[in-house]
Amino acid sequence: MIFNLFKSKPTLKELIPNGFVDIHSHILPGIDDGAKDVEDSLKLISKMKKIGISKIIGTPHIYPGVYNNSFETISKAFDKIDNTELDISFAAEYFICEEMIKEIEKKSLLTIKNKYVLVETNFMSLPKNFFDIIFKLRTNGYQPIIAHPERYTYLSLEQFFKLKKIGCQFQLNLFTTTGFYGLRVLDLANKLINKKLINFVGSDIHNLSTMIQFDNKIKISEIQLLEKIIENTSNTFN
Repeated sequence: MIFNLFKSKPTLKELIPNGFVDIHSHILPGIDDGAKDVEDSLKLISKMKKIGISKIIGTPHIYPGVYNNSFETISKAFDKIDNTELDISFAAEYFICEEMIKEIEKKSLLTIKNKYVLVETNFMSLPKNFFDIIFKLRTNGYQPIIAHPERYTYLSLEQFFKLKKIGCQFQLNLFTTTGFYGLRVLDLANKLINKKLINFVGSDIHNLSTMIQFDNKIKISEIQLLEKIIENTSNTFN
């Protein structure tokens, strides 16, 4: 759907097509800062279904020392909700750190559609070994997707282009488009979209209170480019 540039901007849920695939969510119960329990998970899933999402990939944090998740903890959480009406699966959102290297070399990372690995880093600066780990991911057959790059406001556009050049792809948070993370993040999101650096979108939803963001109007300037990214996400991961 293409919205008239002269009309009022649409709400976020108006941009979500039926059959949309959410590749980044924290809907699995009780294992990170997302859904607290099974009831919380099922309420989130139900509300996401109502706005047209047909497939949700739970991507709980794996962050040694903070969220010590593994295939075992994640699969157990997944089994508690694997009887819903939607297509639910799981992977992980990896915090880039030294401990990740062993899992890369063992080829035991939890992936989206066989090769895509969702990764994040801190909001202050890139760690010294960041590029080494990206290189290891690529040489071991993985496709890194950097989650919510618009939140890394310390990075320049030149640095984003460098990351793209070495094989990274980027996933924008849907709630960024409504201004949820503030104007600075929104501004960087606009720049990344305009430069056609963003490949995918995901909700990164953590709790029921943020579902209201789907009712808020879009603040992104390039709506048509955003629509294409949303479409590409579903086409890639369906």
